[in-house]
Amino acid sequence: MIQALHHIALEPEGEASGPHPTMIMVHGRGSDEEDLPGIASRFDRRLLILSVRAPFPFAYGGGYTWYDVGTVGSPEPAMFRESYDRLSQFVDEALREYPVDPTRLFLLGFSMGTVMSLALGLSRPGLVRGVSANSGYVAEGTHLNYRWNELAGTSFFLAHGTLDPVIPVVLARRAKELFAASNAPHVFREYPMAHQISDDSLTDIAGWLQPLLGQPGS
Repeated sequence: MIQALHHIALEPEGEASGPHPTMIMVHGRGSDEEDLPGIASRFDRRLLILSVRAPFPFAYGGGYTWYDVGTVGSPEPAMFRESYDRLSQFVDEALREYPVDPTRLFLLGFSMGTVMSLALGLSRPGLVRGVSANSGYVAEGTHLNYRWNELAGTSFFLAHGTLDPVIPVVLARRAKELFAASNAPHVFREYPMAHQISDDSLTDIAGWLQPLLGQPGS
C-alpha cells in the first residue's frame, strides 16, 4: 500500500503485465494530481503514469503546495524537507507496489514540482532514469546533498520560458550553470513563453524521452 502521497494512476497501453516504463508527474503550487496527466497523450503510450498530490493544502486559492515561499528560490525549510521525504518515500513505494521498470523510471515536474523533482534526482543518483524539469529551479542551500559528480546515469531536460513572470528565467540559467559543471547528461531549452509547458516544449520533451525509453534494462 502506498501511504506517502495521494496519487492517481493511468494504465499504459499494450501489455498489461509489465514491468512498464513509468513517469511520475509532480504538479506545481495551487494545483493537484489532476493537473498534469492531460499531457500524457503527447508521450509514448507504453508509459505508466503516476501523478502525485503535494502534501500541504494551499491556503491562497485552493489546491495543494509542496512548501511556502519567502523569496523566489528559497523554499521554507521544514515544509521542503517533509515534501522531499514524502516524495522520496512515494517513489520507493511505487517501485514495490506497481509494475514499474526501475531502469525506465522518469520524473516530470512543473514549477514547484520541478524543484521537488530536481531535488530528488540530484540527491539520489540512479533512482530515476531521467527528469523533465519545467519552469523551475534547483533549490540551493537546503538540507540536501546534491551529488553532482554521480549523475552519469540520469538524464535531465530543463525547459523554461524567457517571459516567465513567476520564476524568472535567470534561475533556470543558474541551473544550467550547475549542470554544466556536473557529469549529468542534460539538455537546456528556453522558449518564448510564460510560466507554462508549451506545445513546442512538449514536443522537445517527447523527443528527449523516446531514446531513453529504449528497451527494458537498456
